This record gives sequence, C-alpha cells and structure tokens, in this order.
Amino acid sequence: MSTTPNAAASGQNSGSARLLQRQLMEMKRAKDLPGISVGLVKDTNIFEWEVMLMINDDCKYYGGAYFRAYMTFPAEYPLMPPKLVFQTPVPFHPNIYPSGELCISILHPPEEDRYGYESASERWSPVQTPETILVSVISLFSEPNDESPANLDAAKLLRAEREGGPKEFRKRVRKCVRESLGED
Repeated sequence: MSTTPNAAASGQNSGSARLLQRQLMEMKRAKDLPGISVGLVKDTNIFEWEVMLMINDDCKYYGGAYFRAYMTFPAEYPLMPPKLVFQTPVPFHPNIYPSGELCISILHPPEEDRYGYESASERWSPVQTPETILVSVISLFSEPNDESPANLDAAKLLRAEREGGPKEFRKRVRKCVRESLGED
C-alpha cells in the first residue's frame, strides 16, 4: 500500500499538531518559567502561538519590559524550526531585525551554514522545544550577541558602549522599554 504525498503531509501535520498541543499544555502548567507566557493567536490554529516575555530588571533591558511575539511553527515541526517575530514595539536589539524577526542560531534550519559562521550543532535540532527556545530568547536579552547581528545599528552601539563609549545603546533600550510598558 503506497502513501500519497498529501496523505504523508497530512500525517506529519497531525503529528506536529499533537506534539505542539502537548508542548503548549506543558508550558502553561510549568511553574519554573518566570517571565514567559504562551497561548494561541487563534484557538483554531495550534501552529501560531502568542508569546509574552516579561524581561526583568537584571538584564540589559534596564527597568524591565514586556514584549509580545508570535511564534509560527511549520507543518514539518519538529524537523524544521519555528519562526519568532516580535510585534510592535519591536525591541531594539542586535539579534532582532527591524521587522521584528528574531535571529538566533537555534532557529536556523538544520543544515550546514553556507557562510561558515555556525556549526551544525548550533542550529535547529528536533530536541529543541518552544520552552528551550524562549528560555534562550530571555537569555539573549541579558547577553545580546553582537558577533552576527540582525540589527547592525544596535550591535554597533552596544560594542561602542562596551568599549567605554557613549551610553547610546542604553538610551535606545530605555526608550524601547518605555514603549513596551506603554509609557511613550
């Protein structure tokens, strides 16, 4: 008995949906995920999650912040990575494109990096989960990666500040935090 391509895709899709449903429920029940809240954008679509990240005062995003993002999972999940896109206001961050899309190694497809910057072990692997992704994102707010920036302006300002230059990065981040809190 042969399986048609559509039937195979449908089977993968339903397997992905069951996995995502289980992972969503686990995250909602987890008591050890401070600063992370997840839900569905629409109750009828398990492949699109709304994420709220509450960044604490102890990181570079001085004064704490609330950032909303959408995490969209492909039908091939967990074999292929989801995409995480911050909604307005988009955080001023070296690893977030001005469009809001997050750039982090673990969300890059599981293939050789054509530029040779990342090893295959740093890229997407099916052992990653929405929880590990979001914990990595929270950590990226504490320690931005300016080595391979998505936002060149943010990376340049961060480097200059680390080298004793003007506190322009901090100033832009504070503005971003105020916007996220509805103060601007």
